Amino acid sequence: MDDTNTNEVNATNEGFKNRINLKPLQDSVAQIKQELAKFIVGQNEMIELLIISILTNGHSLIEGVPGVAKTVTAKLLAKTMDVDFNRIQFTPDLMPSDILGTSIFNVKTSEFEYKKGPIFSNIVLIDEINRAPAKTQAALFEVMAERQITMDGTRYNMELPFLVFATQNPIEQEGTYRLPEAQLDRFLFKIEVDYPSLEDEVQILMENHQRKDVMDLNTISPILSSASIKKYQDLIKQIVVEDNLLNYIASIVNNTRNNGNLYLGASPRASISILNASKANAAINGRDFVTPDDIKRCTKAVLKHRLVLTPEREMEAFTVDKVVDQILETIEIPR
Repeated sequence: MDDTNTNEVNATNEGFKNRINLKPLQDSVAQIKQELAKFIVGQNEMIELLIISILTNGHSLIEGVPGVAKTVTAKLLAKTMDVDFNRIQFTPDLMPSDILGTSIFNVKTSEFEYKKGPIFSNIVLIDEINRAPAKTQAALFEVMAERQITMDGTRYNMELPFLVFATQNPIEQEGTYRLPEAQLDRFLFKIEVDYPSLEDEVQILMENHQRKDVMDLNTISPILSSASIKKYQDLIKQIVVEDNLLNYIASIVNNTRNNGNLYLGASPRASISILNASKANAAINGRDFVTPDDIKRCTKAVLKHRLVLTPEREMEAFTVDKVVDQILETIEIPR
C-alpha cells in the first residue's frame, strides 16, 4: 500500500473513532473505579457489570456468600452518584406496603393521603431479596419493569434514574423464597461474586489494618449527577451495531428456546438486554461500535438467571453456565 492510500485509511479510521466522543464517559468510569478502590479490593467483574447496568438503565441481582462485599460495593457505587439512595432489608414478615407505601387518613382534611415507601428513590439496594414472600416480591414487578407504581388507582412515576441493586445468598436457603421467573426476567444481570484470590485477601487485610477497621464512606466523592447519567445513557444508544451482530444475538437467544438441556429459554427481553449491555461494554472500552467479544462478555450475565435446566440435567449437576458456554461455542462468530 502506498503512502497516499495509507493516509486515506488512517483518515477514515480517525473519522470513525471520533463519531462519538466517549472520553468523558471513560474518564467518569475510571474515576468511579478509583473511588471504589479506596475500600474494595478486586471484584473488577462485579464493579464493571454494575457500571454497565447503570449506563443501560438496568437492574442487577448480585449473588454471593456473606462477606464478599456485595452490599458494600453497591452502597459505595451509589455514593459515587449524586442521587438519592435507599436500602431495604427484606425479611419474611415484610409487607408490600413496607416497600411501596400506604394511604393514611388525614383527620384535618378528612381524606386519605399516600405516604410513599422507601422504593421511591433513585438507587434502591434490596438486601437478601429472596427473604421476602411472594406477595412482597410481586410488589416489585410493576416498579422494576415500568418505573411506576399504581396505588389506589393513581399512577406515581419514579424519578429517573431508578435502579434496583438486589443481593442474595445462594447457600443458606432456610427461610428464603425462590424469586419468580417474571421477577428474575426484570433484572438485566445476575452477577455472581466469588471469593477473592489469595493476593487480594492479603491486600484486604493490609488495608483494613492500616485504616484501623474504620470505613468512612464520606470519603467517597460523587462523580455522576442525574443529568450526566441521563447523558451517558443517551450516548450508549448511539453506539453502532452491525446487522450481522444483531443476527448473532438473536441466534444465541433463539438457541436457548430449542436447546435440549433447557426447560425454559430466554425471551426477547433477554435479546434486548444483551444488545444494550454490549453497547455499554463497547463504550467503556472506548469504542463506538460493538464487537462479538462485547456480546460474548455480556451474554452469560444476562442469560444465567433467565434459563431453567430440564429436571434430567439438574439431576446430573449440569449448570446454566455450561449450557451458555456450549451455545457460544456452537454459533458461528460473525466476521
